[in-house]
Amino acid sequence: MSTSAPPLTPSNTVRYSTLALCVLVLVLSLFSMIAFGRGGLWFLLSGLLVALGVYDLNQTRHAILRNYPVLGHLRFALEFIRPEIRQYFIESDTEAQPFSRAQRSVVYQRAKGDPDNRPFGTQLDVGAEGYEWINHSLHPTKIESHDFRIWIGGQPGQPHEGTDACTQPYSASVFNISAMSFGALSANAILALNQGAKIGGFAHDTGEGSISQYHRVHGGDLIWEVASGYFGCRNPDGSFSPERFEAQAREPQVKMIEIKLSQGAKPGHGGMLPGAKVTPEIASARGIPVGVDCISPATHSAFSTPVGLLQFVAELRRLSGGKPTGFKLCIGHPWEWFAIAKAMLETGITPDFIVVDGAEGGTGAAPVEFVDHVGTPLQEGLRLVHNTLVGIGLRDRIKIGCAGKVITAFDVARMLALGADWCNAARGYMMALGCLQAQSCHTGRCPTGVTTQDPLRQKALVVGDKAPRVAQFHANTLHALKELLQAAGLKHPAQVTTHHIVRRIDDTEVRLLSTLLPSVEPGAILNDLAHLPNVFRLYWPLASAHSFAPQEPAASEAPPDLRSSHMSHKGRAPSSARDVARELQPVQQPTPPSEHPVAAEQAPAPAATPASPTQVPPGWAASDGDASTPPAEKL
Repeated sequence: MSTSAPPLTPSNTVRYSTLALCVLVLVLSLFSMIAFGRGGLWFLLSGLLVALGVYDLNQTRHAILRNYPVLGHLRFALEFIRPEIRQYFIESDTEAQPFSRAQRSVVYQRAKGDPDNRPFGTQLDVGAEGYEWINHSLHPTKIESHDFRIWIGGQPGQPHEGTDACTQPYSASVFNISAMSFGALSANAILALNQGAKIGGFAHDTGEGSISQYHRVHGGDLIWEVASGYFGCRNPDGSFSPERFEAQAREPQVKMIEIKLSQGAKPGHGGMLPGAKVTPEIASARGIPVGVDCISPATHSAFSTPVGLLQFVAELRRLSGGKPTGFKLCIGHPWEWFAIAKAMLETGITPDFIVVDGAEGGTGAAPVEFVDHVGTPLQEGLRLVHNTLVGIGLRDRIKIGCAGKVITAFDVARMLALGADWCNAARGYMMALGCLQAQSCHTGRCPTGVTTQDPLRQKALVVGDKAPRVAQFHANTLHALKELLQAAGLKHPAQVTTHHIVRRIDDTEVRLLSTLLPSVEPGAILNDLAHLPNVFRLYWPLASAHSFAPQEPAASEAPPDLRSSHMSHKGRAPSSARDVARELQPVQQPTPPSEHPVAAEQAPAPAATPASPTQVPPGWAASDGDASTPPAEKL
């Protein structure tokens, strides 16, 4: 069977025209050099492009380059700068991907101390569905200071009830730095954040990477996050070390202890820092060997039940010398959260605080499915935690923090209205450091030196310049919060409720959040479960203090179906908790072995060029979407 060359058509002419033009320039420049002694630069440049075109025609990785030699590289160049083109020239000021130009601008202005007033009215569409505002008062108040603070862990001389109660309560700002580890952030970023926290008198969460030498330089208040890898407090086998934990937890700079159960960016997903990235500094902070893969398991080894979690809380509180101890989670299965609540009632052990992380959180690189479709958004998660604690009578003993796209004073006020006592921000403070949302955090090529371990790139971030900006962003945001509260006739953030926030439903209807979001009366879960929203009526009976798995409800905990027809107009909810329990029973089905197993590993570079374009290189394997892979894979 013979093959013939493709016919010369306009399509083929376009495909190879760039390479043909390079060949023509090469020939003409060669003639010019021989005849006139000029054109060497053109000869060199065209020669390189011709060589590139020949390589493109023979390589087998990119179909575009085989069909459009030389010219095809323009596609990859444009794709490489596409985020910047879109961000700077195409997006409007109010398009959020994930933060809008307007949101970023207000952070930059407040961090630099520039005026943040806007002329000519709002750019937002006040008639759009979902638009929200805070109602103002005809009798505004006057607040003396914007340094709003709350006590976590009781108050001095007034410890909370319960087992191993806190004896060192902490006076915290209502706006703090959320969890970001050294390793994810550069050394200079950690230095600037902590110095800013010291200047402004607010807290800096270490993230799960533990306390590094850079956290200690300026002495800013620390919230030590203890995650499943137990970095900074682990034995060589990765298990929890009480002795190592106690040694660091009792340092005066550490103000609170936070157990990380999950994070909004990738709840239910572990992680790994490749050994090549485990530098001596990171290894020292985390207590791991240099150059060895650093595993963050998806689950804790120190406990496996809700009761075990609370016993771990009590142990860390005791080992830390009575400092406020709590946990952070992104809400998932409601019965798992309810199981923790039941464990509080059974053991008498309560955390001093709970931080609710929303699924919109995003400082940690994660698989796209987790970023887009796993975890409960902050509004729903926060409301569930708040209502549950109210419904079991423990809300006054436990403070609630939250994190998830909190940027402006209105964001803070809204979260406080939903039930939070304080807010954390990660990306907001990154922007105060100079982050411009390049979204290259996971590549090590951060253009501003915030999220890289490259020593040359880090030098772009000057600590002495950025630390005051961190403090100014905090202060100016709280100043704006003070002005909002004054306009609403309030005197403290704790007074903001869902009765103060309004949301537009459609063109003709607006409603207060208090009428849109369900609330629970104190003690109602224990005394009137049958009349509560379905999430409590159906899933509270399934929860057990001794297991995170759903259980068959006891007869005394399975309330009858008292719903009227209008209560279920949005869907057909199961009539009882017993129905839910039956539906959640696992179905045992035999799984046939795969005839074509594919290892979830990054494909290695082929040892040699395949014999033909259709031959699969030996050793090929599917990609697992590791965090180090660039976001837009070349085709």
